[in-house]
Amino acid sequence: MTKALETVSVKKFYGIGTGTIKAVNDVSVSVQAGEFVALVGPSGSGKTTLLAMLAGLLSPSDGRILIDGRDVGKMSDAERTSFRREKIGFTFQANNLVPYLTALENVELMLRLNGKLDKRGQARAKELLVRLGLGDRLNNLPRQLSGGQQQRVAIARALIHNPSVVLADEPTASLDTERAFQAVETFANLIHEQNRAGIMVTHDLRMVRYADRVISMKDGQVARVLEHCSEIEALAASMQGDIQSLPVDTLTASMQGKIPSAADPKREALPWTPNALPASTM
Repeated sequence: MTKALETVSVKKFYGIGTGTIKAVNDVSVSVQAGEFVALVGPSGSGKTTLLAMLAGLLSPSDGRILIDGRDVGKMSDAERTSFRREKIGFTFQANNLVPYLTALENVELMLRLNGKLDKRGQARAKELLVRLGLGDRLNNLPRQLSGGQQQRVAIARALIHNPSVVLADEPTASLDTERAFQAVETFANLIHEQNRAGIMVTHDLRMVRYADRVISMKDGQVARVLEHCSEIEALAASMQGDIQSLPVDTLTASMQGKIPSAADPKREALPWTPNALPASTM
């Protein structure tokens, strides 16, 4: 397998008064092409800040972020925008579909931004939406789609331009349980089939059953990595809420179902603005 994404001792610090907040502190991880990774942890653990740096929305205070071997942190703003448009796909919990474009046009827009909207691209956009069960919704506007259907359009948009890395920020936050499982299972299958590197931030530990690895963060650092299918399945089966109440040394207990589920807390918001993600959000 090819290493599509790698972070090397990445840090993100913020100065607050005379103190320093270590949002992300010395994180080194890698994701292979064709691998789907779940990034979990309590609010304030640093997972959303890390995801924002992987997307090129934030620059690290120190360390390196490599995508296809290129250091994103060393790029100029213009270079990073162009690189993000070509190499990174992104889905938000709010979908951010363009309201006056149809489902098909929302997906095609990603190709248009990259100058690749030809007949082949149009056919691929249609095929991808059909694969996602939206063949009869191609010409519907977002307001004419259910939440689950909108999320599937967002997944298609994130994958249509053949990115090396696909990032998902709480993709099931606005979906009911059945549609949430369907969305994540479909997303994972496409990551594997298309040989992309996928990372999903989630508070819903039930969704990690579709991941190849689970990376748990706490206080800005990687606290634990679960790689064995039995561990991941046990964690997903035993939890109904957030990992908020799981210290590192009690993860094993949680896998055995000894930790009661916790209510889903408020999460930190991804630093998104209309101009921040011209490629990934459209």
